[in-house]
Amino acid sequence: MKRPVSNVLALAVLGLLLERPMHPYEMATTLRARSKDASFKVTTGSLYDVIEALTREGWIAPQGMERAGKRPERTIYAQTDRGATEFVTWLDELIRQPTKEFPRFLAAVSYLGALGPDRAAQALEERITKLSDQVDEAQETLGQAYEQGVPRLFMIEMEYAITMTRAELDWARQTVTEIRDGALAWPSQEDISGISK
Repeated sequence: MKRPVSNVLALAVLGLLLERPMHPYEMATTLRARSKDASFKVTTGSLYDVIEALTREGWIAPQGMERAGKRPERTIYAQTDRGATEFVTWLDELIRQPTKEFPRFLAAVSYLGALGPDRAAQALEERITKLSDQVDEAQETLGQAYEQGVPRLFMIEMEYAITMTRAELDWARQTVTEIRDGALAWPSQEDISGISK
């Protein structure tokens, strides 16, 4: 079934509004404070587009206005009963049903041979360094969140992301080792030309 709102940022908005009504600025701030911007692309434009779509579908509704100091009034939104039902149904579906995703790295790896062994190993080694840094940063963020008393369930997607990144690191390190010791053979140009005929 095609959903009338399918941007996963809508899932984040609906999830936040389970907690309490919020205005868009608070939603964006909360998502960033909880490092959810690692899971969802959060920009002002995309957030307002999602809020508009959710409102149009009746999944959320304005609940009033709020003004802080001299700032302009902000519309506060709350999840509707229909939105709560759609949120749980959508979430259940996303967790149960694996879907085919098309990561850019996977597309690039499918042509790793075009780089040649030395350049391929160098590129993977640079990726390993960057991924290791990402894991360290994510671990630090996770640790700080737990020290601040954030429940583990609120950060579980970061645990998943760290686990997936570590799996990628293991694969990349093993592949570099195989390239460097010759276990991953590179075909000659003649072999490649023969395959394409």
